[in-house]
Amino acid sequence: MAFSTSELPLGTVAPNFALLDTVSDRLVSLHDVASKKATVIMFMSNHCPQVQHVLPKLISIAREYRQQEVNFVAINANDAESFPEDGPQQMKALARELNFPFPYLYDQTQQVARTFHAVCTPEFYVFDRNMRLAYHGQFDSSRPKTAQPITGQDLTQALEELLAGQAVSHEQKPGVGCGIKWKGQSRMAG
Repeated sequence: MAFSTSELPLGTVAPNFALLDTVSDRLVSLHDVASKKATVIMFMSNHCPQVQHVLPKLISIAREYRQQEVNFVAINANDAESFPEDGPQQMKALARELNFPFPYLYDQTQQVARTFHAVCTPEFYVFDRNMRLAYHGQFDSSRPKTAQPITGQDLTQALEELLAGQAVSHEQKPGVGCGIKWKGQSRMAG
């Protein structure tokens, strides 16, 4: 079952957080990842087919934009008890295997996901230099098992506009993916 992103008003100040980075075993806060140019906060998981579909291109884009002082951070809020493939050890293994150029944080209590009103993986939030929400939407229009190329166009267009000192002007289409696996949700829920 596919879920799409919920509405979080543009201009919302990024909620603060401090979560365990599964690779470094350190707490990472919003302050640690905030950029003076643009900050991308993404909710993702290990097992979601849509995340797996875009992940190689996402890693490439994060590496490219890091050189322009754009920071990326990924957060996994899935219930690891019911979905062990999304546990911290599996997150660390994936991040190391693919050499993530960003921290991969574990939201064990799921409070950060709730604060961001996150509903699916992948879900992208782009904050401007003042840490105000400038973009909340899809990576691009590609989906698994379609011929649509994986470009990251929606995300990169938002970043390009912010880096040029402009407001994000294009239509913000909701992201689509797997629903976040909330605690108490059955494995059959998707």
